[in-house]
Amino acid sequence: MSSGGKKLPQYIAAVCICIGAWGTGTAISWTSNITNDLKDGKLNDIKMGDDEIGWVGSLMTLGAMCMCFPIGWIADLIGRKPTVLLTIIPFTIGWLMILFGSNIVMIYIARFLIGLAGGGFCVMAPMYTSEIAETDIRGTLGTFFQLFITIGILYCGVLGYLLALTAFNVACLVIPIIFGVLFVFQPESPRYDLIKGRTDKAENAYKRLRGKDYDYSGEMKALTADIETEAKLPGFLESMKTKAAKKSTLICFALMFYQQLSGINAVMFYSQEIFRSAGSTLKDSYCTISIQVIQVIATLVASWAVEKFGRKILLMISAFFMALSTGLLGLFFSLKDRELIDDVSSIGFIPIISLNVFIIAFSLGFGPIPWLASSEMFSPEIKSKCSSAAATFNWFLAFIVTKFYFIFASNLGADVTFYIFTIISATAVVFVLIVVPETKGKTFAEIQAELGS
Repeated sequence: MSSGGKKLPQYIAAVCICIGAWGTGTAISWTSNITNDLKDGKLNDIKMGDDEIGWVGSLMTLGAMCMCFPIGWIADLIGRKPTVLLTIIPFTIGWLMILFGSNIVMIYIARFLIGLAGGGFCVMAPMYTSEIAETDIRGTLGTFFQLFITIGILYCGVLGYLLALTAFNVACLVIPIIFGVLFVFQPESPRYDLIKGRTDKAENAYKRLRGKDYDYSGEMKALTADIETEAKLPGFLESMKTKAAKKSTLICFALMFYQQLSGINAVMFYSQEIFRSAGSTLKDSYCTISIQVIQVIATLVASWAVEKFGRKILLMISAFFMALSTGLLGLFFSLKDRELIDDVSSIGFIPIISLNVFIIAFSLGFGPIPWLASSEMFSPEIKSKCSSAAATFNWFLAFIVTKFYFIFASNLGADVTFYIFTIISATAVVFVLIVVPETKGKTFAEIQAELGS
């Protein structure tokens, strides 16, 4: 532990890199409160129908998916810090194209470029924070990524409602610029400096991150020994044959699967209809913003709870209450859409409560922890490639859900769709209980040992 518990520099560094995740959140939620404006042609006189808006949403996820693999390779080649700063380029170009684009193709390209930057952050933010953090706050810093994504989502929800479209897009553009100005003053990962043999720079990074009075010699000696041991390990393909590598890959991919297929996108898509069905008189924009506020608050609580209670119990609680919530939502839509009762307004409290419980449950566990798991469980010799692969898988699922969810729901019915999500979340409880180890307060070596290394 650093002298006097001076952990503030680590928190500052994590916040600075996660401002980029704020930009990713704005990209995800860009259309949340401006869909009608886009349909009316208020974006540079470009009129969009449902199909165009669907592509505007899904192309961002495709861009993110395409960047996840190369970003890990680039980070190993030139360093964590310069790689992260490079994402400012596609972020900025993308938002400028949205501001000044004259046709739908330019908007498509812009969304793809913004997705490239967002996908890069999904790999780099957890990687950087895990490498700069002391063990006892690694979990808290690891949840900052998801927290700032939710802040970005709320930012878009509020400003998309309050501002004119051009001013709103400018507000989105300034986020990556602010990120660049702040993060350029943060240190490189000391782990990366030591890997490259830059001992002096690693020492300076420790002083920046732990305080000038911190005795970093013991931590640096242990990390150097780990790096020397890792250098003797077999290559990626050979390492993937080990039990620990196979198990960590299974766990991280499964957590990404459960995150995207838990029903989070369906709940967000249906949130306005749920409020209307329950007899709410709130404007659709207010409904969207209220859900986003709950999501931010719950994710903020998760940043504290993940070190207090551990990852495993939060995942199990999260999955259980998500299953319960989507089950009740499915029941509500069965009663409503299949006209099993005459007036659903008498049970309108059920979907409202279920909706809020779901958002809280997701934000406490399956929102932030799958990203944290990728940074904690993969051994160093496979971390870059496997973290990138897990993030690619996550964005692929996000694309499938974003692009094809409404087609799926219209053919099967909203209720059946929610029942499927219930089954998926219920299996997540069992999977976490049996397969996922607790990583709270453990070093990377201890985690690998528990995985079977």
